[in-house]
Amino acid sequence: MNPVHLLIADDHKIVRDGIRHLLKGQENLTIVGEAENGEEALRKIETEEIDLTIMDINMPVMDGIEATRIIKKEFPAVKVLALTMVDENQYIRKMIEAGASGYVLKSCSKEDLIEAIEKVVRGHHYFSRDVTETILSDMVNPSLDTHTKKNEIQITNREMDVLRLIVNEYTNQEIAEELFVSIRTVDAHRRNLLQKIGAKNTAGLVKYALEKQLF
Repeated sequence: MNPVHLLIADDHKIVRDGIRHLLKGQENLTIVGEAENGEEALRKIETEEIDLTIMDINMPVMDGIEATRIIKKEFPAVKVLALTMVDENQYIRKMIEAGASGYVLKSCSKEDLIEAIEKVVRGHHYFSRDVTETILSDMVNPSLDTHTKKNEIQITNREMDVLRLIVNEYTNQEIAEELFVSIRTVDAHRRNLLQKIGAKNTAGLVKYALEKQLF
C-alpha cells in the first residue's frame, strides 16, 4: 500500500494526541495535519496532500457531517472515516449520506482503527460492530421515537435528554455532569436543537418543549 497521508479532525487535543500515539510506528501511515473543527479541516485539505480524514462529528464552528459533505463535493478523492462517541442511527445515517466511507466509535481497539483506515483507503466501507448492529436494528425495527412522532422533527434520544434538562433550568456544566459528557458535547447538542427546532435561544427551546408537551 502506498504511503497514506492522514488528517485528524477532532476538537479535543487529548483525542488527537491519542490517535497519534495509536498510529505511531505504523508503516505507510503518516499524520500530516490536525484540525479542531470542520472548517479548519477544509483549509488543511486545500493546502496539504490528504488521502483520508479521521473525522469527529460534534465539533464547534462546523460539525463533521457538514465538513464531510463539502469534502466529498470539492475533494472527492479524499476519504472520510468517522471516529466518534455518537452511536445513534440518525448521525450514522447522516454521515453515510454525506459521503463517509466508514464509521467507528472511539471505544474501538487500535486494531479496529487500523483495519478501518486500511479498508477505507482501499475504497471499501468499514463499520464497527456496534455501528453495524445499530444500522441492522433500525432496518429490522424501523420505528420513530414517540416524541418524533409528535413533532415530526428528528430529535435524538441524547438531544431529548439535554432538552429535558434545559427545561429543568440546568446549566451546561450541570447537564454535562448529569449525562457524563463534556461541556463541549452539551454545547453541540444545544446548537443542534436550536437548528432543528428553529429557535433563537434557550427560551425558544423551552417554549417548543412546552408547546409540544414533550415532558
